[in-house]
Amino acid sequence: MQEASTIYIRSDVKEQLSHLKTHPRESYSSVIQRLLLCAIDPDPLTSDEIAGIEEALNDIKAGRVHTEEEIMTEFGII
Repeated sequence: MQEASTIYIRSDVKEQLSHLKTHPRESYSSVIQRLLLCAIDPDPLTSDEIAGIEEALNDIKAGRVHTEEEIMTEFGII
């Protein structure tokens, strides 16, 4: 059996956790574990991806953007 620990949880947080239970007898530990699985990204962004996002944001700020209609015209879609 895994080792257990006691933690302090405010009553309002406990109430919120209670609403997240999938069934009445689910443990708070299981609820917290599910929340952690949602919160931790198993595939975080690489430095290249972050650089690409920053570059795109700079393009937007500088006005280097095209409308959807311009792109579709350029590729002969409309």
